[in-house]
Amino acid sequence: MSMPNTSTPTFTVETVMGLSPQSIAQTLQAQAASISALEQQLEWFKRQLFGKKSERFAPLPDAQQMHLGQLLGDLPATDAPEADSDSNTIPAHQRRKPRSNFADEGTPASFFDETKVPVHTIELANPETKDLSPDQYEVVSQKVSHRLAQRPGAYVVLKYVRSVIKRHNTQTLHCAGAPTGIIESSRADVSLLAGVVVDKFAWHIPLYRQHQRLSQAGFKLSRAWLTQLAQKTISLLEPIYDTQLESIRNSRVKAMDETPIKAGRSGPCKMKSAYFWPVYGELDEVCFAYFESRRHEHVQQALGLPGATDAVLLTDGYEAYARYAAKTGITHAQCWAHCRRGFFEALGAEPQAAGQALQQIGEIYAQEEAIRERDLYGDAKREHRLSHSKPLVQNFFEWVDLQFERQGFLPSNPLTKALAYARERRAQLQVFLGDADAAMDTNHLERALRAIPMGRRNWLFCWTEVGAKHAGIMQSLIVTCRLHDIDPYTYLVDVLQRVGHHPASRVSELTPRQWKQHFAENTLRSPLHGLVT
Repeated sequence: MSMPNTSTPTFTVETVMGLSPQSIAQTLQAQAASISALEQQLEWFKRQLFGKKSERFAPLPDAQQMHLGQLLGDLPATDAPEADSDSNTIPAHQRRKPRSNFADEGTPASFFDETKVPVHTIELANPETKDLSPDQYEVVSQKVSHRLAQRPGAYVVLKYVRSVIKRHNTQTLHCAGAPTGIIESSRADVSLLAGVVVDKFAWHIPLYRQHQRLSQAGFKLSRAWLTQLAQKTISLLEPIYDTQLESIRNSRVKAMDETPIKAGRSGPCKMKSAYFWPVYGELDEVCFAYFESRRHEHVQQALGLPGATDAVLLTDGYEAYARYAAKTGITHAQCWAHCRRGFFEALGAEPQAAGQALQQIGEIYAQEEAIRERDLYGDAKREHRLSHSKPLVQNFFEWVDLQFERQGFLPSNPLTKALAYARERRAQLQVFLGDADAAMDTNHLERALRAIPMGRRNWLFCWTEVGAKHAGIMQSLIVTCRLHDIDPYTYLVDVLQRVGHHPASRVSELTPRQWKQHFAENTLRSPLHGLVT
């Protein structure tokens, strides 16, 4: 948030005597604007430190509307129904006691997947059979209870024993070859390679914490070894990332954004500010392209030149996207969530007008919810938007024009800024009405890029620019796995074993979206899979 200019003159007795009434009025007006800007800035900082970050809009209650307590207070008292042992009696009704997800009377399928979770059976002897022989009693049935347990560490050493034999007829020695690893001459099994990168990039556990956990589990290794494993593993996956990015570039409708990251050293104890530019394709694929700045040319470097003449780029209001759209001739759509944010931030200064704007935008979003509920696609979705959403959008922009005609707000007023943002982007905000494939906002992309802010709060920064690029590669594959309901660990264990011998001309089959179609039913596993521990 930019700092307002507060360098306005102050009044003293000497200065007032030498000023004209017009100068005094101008000075007072400038100071009032400065105070207003500082109040807005202070309110914003308070919300960041102490308030809720959600932009949920709660309209002011109607003064004529009674609340529930008033209504219930007028009701005559009635005899409370008899309470049973499985309910709690509270005023006006009964509520059932909540049951734990791990209650013994529940079935195993209610809280874990028996096909994925190893189960160790422990048989408890009946104390009544201590002094009885087997022919003195019979087992009528069994009762089963489950407890969720944890080991201090989940690391295992696979010990391969290979016999050396001597053939009597040839007097020669023979021995089976050592199992080949994904990384040549490395002790790391494919399960460890996948586990290290998934722990770091999916669960945001930095390598130094993984090294501490390995040390406490009894392993003697250096932290640099883990770093080298992660780098070599990600290098093997880079061709898959490049292929997925090319698939996104070929999408007709794409969404793009940018988010900062600290990467590389700019000096002693200082890190450079760089950016990931996430791109979301129409086939639910996302790639986090890394660039060292926020310069305009990075948009073309990430997207290339569009192949489709009717391509659509959905973004926020950053000027770099508008310049790319003008240069390439594609349709530029803009996000309604960013437009709405300006009115939400203006609630403190102009609650009535900002509330009206938020209510109108909420009605437009309600039509998108109706489309999802009715499961509309293609022409049906487009027709619904034209018949229901378009009149609401037109009414909203007419209201925006009306607010400008009143000329009642200063240029520094947050409502004025929100109105100007919406009016300047009127054409871009209406693109979704005539294109069923274009989304109304970039919220789907915002959800996908949450992995980057989560990483900034855990591993904080990337020591080198190469590390930042590798982080973008891994997040691209892991986030896309989640978009297609794929377990990232299972995917990586399989793909790391295929990537060395898979034909380069068919590398697209190893992207998460296509991998699910070709290999998900018959995945390659680590030798660790299925071993009894």
